[in-house]
Amino acid sequence: MKPIDRRGALRAGAAAALAGLATACGTTPRPAAPAPRRPAAAPVAAPAPRRLPGQPAEITHGPRDRPRVALTFHGQGDPALARTLLGQAEKAGARVTVLAVGSWLDRHPDLARRVLDGGHDLGNHTQRHIDVNAMTETEALAEIEACATRLRRLTGSIGTWFRPSRTQYAAPAVLRAARRAGYPHVLSYDVDSLDFTSPGATAVVRNVTGSVRAGSVVSLHFGYPDTAAALPLLLADLGRRGLRAVTTTELLT
Repeated sequence: MKPIDRRGALRAGAAAALAGLATACGTTPRPAAPAPRRPAAAPVAAPAPRRLPGQPAEITHGPRDRPRVALTFHGQGDPALARTLLGQAEKAGARVTVLAVGSWLDRHPDLARRVLDGGHDLGNHTQRHIDVNAMTETEALAEIEACATRLRRLTGSIGTWFRPSRTQYAAPAVLRAARRAGYPHVLSYDVDSLDFTSPGATAVVRNVTGSVRAGSVVSLHFGYPDTAAALPLLLADLGRRGLRAVTTTELLT
């Protein structure tokens, strides 16, 4: 017969007694309750167009007495390049304006929210990006409203700005159609980067810096590798000149 381990038995008995006492007193530990879930942050609301007193129906530039410029991008092309350009701008502390093509948003709807969440302006660049000046007023209105419908569905707004497609300046019929669609102003530009000709990053920078000045609205495009290569260089050059890249809304207000 094995000798009785009296000390071990006493320890076991004491532990059992304590456990029974804890149960009787209702102090048995319970699993921790899961932490309450925080509600998801509400998405950034897209601002609506508004009339700017003192501004013409077609805006080509902002005030010349403030050290700001607006970099505006025609929104279509490779979505990866679009995300790269947005990220480059944000890394440099810049904000831009994206005029999105409706058919592009149909294929890449998440990019509407990506633009807004980055603090940028989002606007309308027609539904199919064809020559809007060659259309009748009724046809132009349908083209503008089709893109506006996409923007409203994705963001709750028709977009802050409208820019006509395939042209720098809008024909009178397009100006009227834009107003009927809810856009008090048409956004043009005074500096063309010509990046859509794929001239190389150095040429894109030179095309902009050769004529940019305070208040300028610069035309650029998503979808072109030269633009992505040029943007950090361009932003650095603007910084050396004391010019800050802001949204068109900030430029004009």
